[in-house]
Amino acid sequence: MCGIVGILGKSAVAGQVVDSLKRLEYRGYDSAGVATLEHGRLTRRRAEGKLVNLELRLSQEPLSGTIGIGHTRWATHGRPNEINAHPHATDRLAVVHNGIIENFRELKAELEAKGVRFETETDTEVVAQLVTHEMRGDKGPAEAVAAVLPRLRGAFALAFLFDGEENLLIGARRGSPLAIGHGDGEMYLGSDALALAPFTDQITYMEEGDWAVLSRSGVEIRTAEGAPVKRQRQQIPTGAYAADKGNHRHFMAKEIYEQPEVVARTLAHYIDMARGRVCPVDMPVDFARLDRISIAACGTAYLAGMVGKYWFERFARLPVEIDVASEFRYREAPLEKGGLTLVISQSGETADTLASLRYAKQCGQNVLAVVNVPTSTIARESTAVAPTLAGIEVGVASTKAFLCQLTVLLCLAVAAGRARGTLSAEDERGIVDALIGVPGLLAEALKGERQIEVLAREIAKATDVLYLGRGTSYPLAMEGALKLKEISYIHAEGYAAGELKHGPIALIDERMPVIVIAPYDAVFEKTASNMQEVAARGGRIVLLTDERGAAEAGLETLATVKLPEVHPAVAPLIYTVPVQLLAYHTAVFMGKDVDQPRNLAKSVTVE
Repeated sequence: MCGIVGILGKSAVAGQVVDSLKRLEYRGYDSAGVATLEHGRLTRRRAEGKLVNLELRLSQEPLSGTIGIGHTRWATHGRPNEINAHPHATDRLAVVHNGIIENFRELKAELEAKGVRFETETDTEVVAQLVTHEMRGDKGPAEAVAAVLPRLRGAFALAFLFDGEENLLIGARRGSPLAIGHGDGEMYLGSDALALAPFTDQITYMEEGDWAVLSRSGVEIRTAEGAPVKRQRQQIPTGAYAADKGNHRHFMAKEIYEQPEVVARTLAHYIDMARGRVCPVDMPVDFARLDRISIAACGTAYLAGMVGKYWFERFARLPVEIDVASEFRYREAPLEKGGLTLVISQSGETADTLASLRYAKQCGQNVLAVVNVPTSTIARESTAVAPTLAGIEVGVASTKAFLCQLTVLLCLAVAAGRARGTLSAEDERGIVDALIGVPGLLAEALKGERQIEVLAREIAKATDVLYLGRGTSYPLAMEGALKLKEISYIHAEGYAAGELKHGPIALIDERMPVIVIAPYDAVFEKTASNMQEVAARGGRIVLLTDERGAAEAGLETLATVKLPEVHPAVAPLIYTVPVQLLAYHTAVFMGKDVDQPRNLAKSVTVE
């Protein structure tokens, strides 16, 4: 991954593709490439590093051709070099790809058994070879793509260019965005409408599972099942691209739907997917030498830190003290010289978190910042930075930044476990394999939006809502309550389910919705007992669980939202989606301003 551009033009397109890719540089990348058809034959140029290197290559070896695709890559599988740079090509086609193909190893083994030889370390080449294999069986380009797409697991966007096909591009999306641009005898593909702004203001956003066949005269879009479908064509006002909502009513919705892509981007930075290991982390101190970690953060970032506490203690056997940053800075906690304080912030400018950072440094601590803005004050003043790579987040209520914080914290906890000898190579591989599957699982979780939208109409009638969870689901319950409070203004509280009888149970009556976050895990039976206590008092239960949890719960609910069965380590990432969607749709139904809720600011830079 990271940026895709495709052009069916009237004149040479290579320069236009590069200029368009420049508009996506903010996403970050480590190599780039372009492929066009010259006299009907596939030709490509690729370069490691920034687009200026690709431009130099094109100045020395120009590409003609009025049809082409381009890509800026953030390495996921394989080193960031020219061999692994996109587009990937065979003698039949070239392809560019955002996202992760989870089952690339088994698909690659299948092809190698048939004599196919691979040139790169990437998952993307598997797609190129699979479609080529289908075409060697006498399928046309569209038939071949249609045959391959159902075999791919994961979250991805793809754009194909075919040898000898001067009037054909094919695009597909599952969990990673892709937009179609309409011109006068020209057509475009882009992973971001911003990339298409120089060419057109007429955009069609592909929906989940769609794939599209583009020619200069138009586009045919099909669903994942292959049925023809019409998607809305929109006119985007000039100047709107810098803050484009895409095919969504609000930035918050767009940012929720960007989560499969941004998590994949973050994973690419922290995981060696080919080896199934977390990459070495640039740490200011060796995890093996630590006696504890202190975490300071505010709001949603603090709740990410609470989940991180469970992971560090479980996988690395490393004690964690976590504080709301506004308390940490004033309670004068004793911090040992040479230890580690971890601060978490989306903006990197949060005043209380910055003050906590400075207090920790005064105590002689090393500070590791988990931060989304690498040029921020917190990033600059920290000993080391673990970037979250969520991209620009416009909605005040944090969504994708929170999920990327969780992703980074889990990778750090795994790295700590390895360094301390408390996590076996087999266990690390299991967690890493689960993380590789997260973008696809997030896309799967998003498919439950319609059920949650209907449920939100019931939640909107409540004056108070209770969220319950155990283990890592406890801080997620607190995050769900916070989201609902922030944007719908309904009073909500998140509790550890085991605390129910210690006070909160007094609140429960037949008007009280109780949101229970309960994947089927080691503590599910205990949570189920708490649900029985709620049911006995007339509480209206909304259960977020998986297929087995739904079967084992054995009680009547207001609604049961079923999520995919997941590795327990990554459950908080997947279960984040329904709590976000529930808050969002409740607020929308109530007519609230979800992107700019009252009294709140995106970055709290004063006490």
